[in-house]
Amino acid sequence: MSTRTLHRGQDGSVVKRTVLPGGLRVVTESVPTMRSVSFGIWVGVGSRDESGKQAGASHYLEHLLFKGTRQRSALDISSAIDRLGGEMNAFTAKEFTCFYARVLDADLPIAVEVVTDMVLSSTVTGPDFESERGVILEEIAMHDDDPADVVHDTFAQTVFGDTPLGRPILGSVNSIETISRDTVRRYYRRWYRPEHLVVAASGNLDHAAVVRLVKKAFTAGGVQLIGEPPASAVARRVQPRPKPGGAAIVIPRTTEQVNLVLGVPGVDRNDPRRFALGVLNSALGGGMSSRLFQEVREKRGLAYSVYSYQAQYSDAGLFGVYAGCLPKKVDDVLDLCRAELQRVCDRGVTAEELERGKGQLRGSLVLGLEDTGSRMNRIGKGELVYGELLSIGEVLSRIEVVSLDDVRDVASEVLDVAPTLAVIGPFDADRDFSGAVAS
Repeated sequence: MSTRTLHRGQDGSVVKRTVLPGGLRVVTESVPTMRSVSFGIWVGVGSRDESGKQAGASHYLEHLLFKGTRQRSALDISSAIDRLGGEMNAFTAKEFTCFYARVLDADLPIAVEVVTDMVLSSTVTGPDFESERGVILEEIAMHDDDPADVVHDTFAQTVFGDTPLGRPILGSVNSIETISRDTVRRYYRRWYRPEHLVVAASGNLDHAAVVRLVKKAFTAGGVQLIGEPPASAVARRVQPRPKPGGAAIVIPRTTEQVNLVLGVPGVDRNDPRRFALGVLNSALGGGMSSRLFQEVREKRGLAYSVYSYQAQYSDAGLFGVYAGCLPKKVDDVLDLCRAELQRVCDRGVTAEELERGKGQLRGSLVLGLEDTGSRMNRIGKGELVYGELLSIGEVLSRIEVVSLDDVRDVASEVLDVAPTLAVIGPFDADRDFSGAVAS
């Protein structure tokens, strides 16, 4: 077992990391001024690690692990945290899954015990599996009823094609209807092992005490924390091959509003340009003072919602512009969005926009530190997907050194290509949007 201190904050916070035998990593952030603790177990597997036959398995497991263990029923799990006034939940992403609880600092031992029991000892019974199949199909139906959600999935699928990164996290109706309990159980046994897990906790805690609680809980779950982690500890990712731009996909829906995403492949999460692209994203479409909001909504009243966003993965990324507008305004909205993308490619941003974008990134980062859940997410995700945890000061420094030239360069390198367009609205499937994606 090895332990080291990663960072000490000006607020008295201390981040420590322990690697236990077998490869389990425990990262904590002690924040003495807090009265709560957020505890999470991060699993290094998500929807992009699934084969076609496994599509939706990661999210299916997220549901199933709340259904009961050898020691606790589903009601026992939920009531154990409810009676403390705490909260417990989980989420699945493309490259990881997280189960977490937030409780008063004195109740941390119970949170560790309950969440660890869920993650390690789920029974995945036949009746539970079938009942959750219906629940997930309902969730897919709810998702499919919201075109603002569907258009983002359609955009990703158009860019990445029929690859794991291009598929929805929830899976499809067909994959959920046909996936077997044995398939999900095998997936569970393969991935939910110490070498793929990171335990993260933040709040009023003692690192050594958390490590002891984790070791006790994992031993109770039948996991022997011994030996060296196996060589297969890191998941093998399927390399995505973004399709060439210039595609426009239209999904006909009898909706009152058009939902659209216009975008391009972005940068991966370890790309040094990500900080410059973050500043560009803020200036272009990250707030009410952004170019897109001002030009599309404030000056012309063409849309209620318009923004830009980026998604970053281990080896790929997306950069997109979303808008929702009336069908008769769609061409004007697309013309403006495309014009603003081209303008930042040609000229970058202004000095005022640069400072405003930096300020927005700084503020969102620092304000998030007031919540133990956000802190736990930061250190857990940092350890699991980045393999390093930058201090707040280091992140702020990397934001601060972004220059006008950096933003101009990343804009020309990333955005100056033929974009991809996904549209959902009351149009025929062959509605011509080629002008919006022409190179």
